[in-house]
Amino acid sequence: MRCMRPFGTAQQLYQCRLAAIKLLQDGYRKAEVARRVKADKSSVGRWAAQHQHKGAESLLPQVVPGGPSKLSPAQSKTLTCYLSKSSLAFGYVSDYWTLQRIQHLIKDKFHVKYQPSSVWYLLQRLDWSCQKPQRRAVQRDENEIAHWKRYAWPQIKKSIRVACDPCFP
Repeated sequence: MRCMRPFGTAQQLYQCRLAAIKLLQDGYRKAEVARRVKADKSSVGRWAAQHQHKGAESLLPQVVPGGPSKLSPAQSKTLTCYLSKSSLAFGYVSDYWTLQRIQHLIKDKFHVKYQPSSVWYLLQRLDWSCQKPQRRAVQRDENEIAHWKRYAWPQIKKSIRVACDPCFP
């Protein structure tokens, strides 16, 4: 049983519903339409009933829960540019962004207050994902590692053994 909202923007989901109605009008069965638009068969039936009783307007996107973004599109773009830079450039001692750091950045640069959980939703809208920083040793030498991978590792790794004896598996 699917309880989650389908993936996509409200406009993309509306286009999906319109495509489903078009396929139904072309004579496809509900199960085939559901498979093609990647929706549940019961949803396709519900859309068809809504379309038949109330028309195409009933398939329009519903109001999305939550309020509008506190940042304008221009501010969101500027925030993306800030996040593309290293967090070191903003005075942090480690080179990664946290929700709290981004929250402070938004407050400092745009004078807008966000809760950390709201920062997460904002980042999702901006197509940013959660990344866990890798732990690296302080004494790590990238040049030495590259040299070892190129010259030492090929000599150490196991090679594929070709069986010459038919009894050898």
